[in-house]
Amino acid sequence: MEQTQKIATRQSYGEALLELGKERKEIVVLDADLSTATKTNLFAKAFPERFFDMGIAEQDMLSTAAGFATCKKIPYVSTFAVFAAGRAYDQIRNSICYPNLNVKICATHSGITVGEDGATHQMLEDIAMMRTLPNMKVISPSDDTQTKWLIKEIAKIEGPVYVRLSRLATPVLYESNTVFEIGKAVQIGEGTEASIIATGDVVAEARKAQEILEEQGIFVRVIDMHTIKPIDKEVIVKCAKETKKIITIEDHSIFGGLGSSVCEVLAEEYPCKVIRMGIKDTFGQSGKAEDLMQYYGITAKDIIKKVREA
Repeated sequence: MEQTQKIATRQSYGEALLELGKERKEIVVLDADLSTATKTNLFAKAFPERFFDMGIAEQDMLSTAAGFATCKKIPYVSTFAVFAAGRAYDQIRNSICYPNLNVKICATHSGITVGEDGATHQMLEDIAMMRTLPNMKVISPSDDTQTKWLIKEIAKIEGPVYVRLSRLATPVLYESNTVFEIGKAVQIGEGTEASIIATGDVVAEARKAQEILEEQGIFVRVIDMHTIKPIDKEVIVKCAKETKKIITIEDHSIFGGLGSSVCEVLAEEYPCKVIRMGIKDTFGQSGKAEDLMQYYGITAKDIIKKVREA
């Protein structure tokens, strides 16, 4: 797969937020003393009157965002995923999801690819936590193009949304005019020997594996499952019927995330073999993102091995 450019989805988020701020005056942005890292500083510089640095007080930040939402504002709230989903879970549950308020939680630095910050900052459970909440949509974009579309798209829908963004720069996979839809996965290829269902920053690894396998005469399809909730049941069942074997891969615990979501659908609709790739019931550790991906087995090489085993 020829890769001409790599961009971290947190950077894409910051740029899209800036453009959205120009288009819609009701957008306000809240951050918890991490705006340089989350890239909300781009919005802050352009619209200081609509940017609120809440300090290291994530619970207060989410509660304040709920207040803004009751006043017809559209708050975009950002911090690292471990603080957004973890430290402020109670506020998300009771102050945002329960009253079904229009708050967009855009959490960066998710997954093992946070790298050197280590286990305390590598949020591996946020998809599991957020998708169990009533009224919450959970979306994990895979590249720059998809992220920029998503950040503007969620402003058009009512209700809480959790967007999972990464620190690691990843390949740009889609053309700028690609059409996406919340709740509808993107199928890449028509291979019938297996389906690789991926989300977030490892979709690029799935695409790389797909191309290497094709050179070896093994034809698989890749499903970019950017929306975890509501999940695209139709494409999951279609893949199960047409390829019989499914491999899921995520930069997240294998418990409660994409793999579990896919298994839940198939258990009810069309049981088939599923291999779940991800972080296996363990915390992360400090290291370079690429080294950690190899260590925890979520690279293209690992996908190829699983396809051959399947």
